Amino acid sequence: MSSRQWTVADIPDQTGRTVVVTGANSGLGIETARALAGKGAHVIMTSRSEAKGRKAIEDIKAGFPRAGLELRTLDLEDLDSVTEFADRLIADRDRLDLLINNAGVMAPPRSLSPQGHERQFATNHLGHFALTGRLLGLLEAGRDPRVVTVSSLAHRTGKIYFDDLDGAKNYRAVYFYSQSKFANALFGIELDRRLRAAGSPVRSLLAHPGFSATRLVANGMNAPLRLVTNLIMPFVTQSQADGALPQLRAATDPNAQSGEYYGPAGKRERKGPPVVVDTIPEAKDPALAARLWTLSEELTGVKFALAAA
Repeated sequence: MSSRQWTVADIPDQTGRTVVVTGANSGLGIETARALAGKGAHVIMTSRSEAKGRKAIEDIKAGFPRAGLELRTLDLEDLDSVTEFADRLIADRDRLDLLINNAGVMAPPRSLSPQGHERQFATNHLGHFALTGRLLGLLEAGRDPRVVTVSSLAHRTGKIYFDDLDGAKNYRAVYFYSQSKFANALFGIELDRRLRAAGSPVRSLLAHPGFSATRLVANGMNAPLRLVTNLIMPFVTQSQADGALPQLRAATDPNAQSGEYYGPAGKRERKGPPVVVDTIPEAKDPALAARLWTLSEELTGVKFALAAA
């Protein structure tokens, strides 16, 4: 089979696997949950809104009546919510096979999380960093355990504003979105380094959806930018189902290797079947990744049981 032909049909049987998909009530998240449930996985879908989460489950069950779906509320922006979710999962599960760090917000007006962090950095990076760290023990007990962190083409223009993380000095919504997606890339690659060094069975992989027609803009993008984006979307994007394929391949392909990054095969990685792609070189900088890792531990209070590579 050519790697350029990979589709949902190529997902191996997932029966017996327990999966957490963050932000599973819409966009890439619901498509990822749908595909995994359709292959037999028990999917724990997280959503900030219970009503939206219930609606998403109804949507999936319309096509897969026997799908193993479970809804749990989780607000990644709020580290207390992350702790509560993780503690509950640890209390009633003895293992976790797959964590897909999918949820995100894009380019909202500046606001702060309950812990005082810029909202995009809090939701897209810090929340997933803390969640992964708290669930690592469950993952290490899993079968073919993986963490898939969803980055973006926007990581290519990202940098970490260490001297202005909360945007108080110079907040520009799109730049701070790129920062959060660059942080995702740094985290996923550094997690792979540390897992390998520790001899852990857990694999860390990355994915991005290219340009996909999701409802991410509804999570906070300002009105003028939302209008422009919605006007051009039909001409430059692929469906959200196709956009979910890179993270699904990273999550399920038996040949996928820890540290790999999956994205669309087409021109500039905007559209197309999922293949192994590459991050910008800066995302592989171990010194920068270690600096972000240490800062993330300080800001979340979560320390991984993994030494620096």
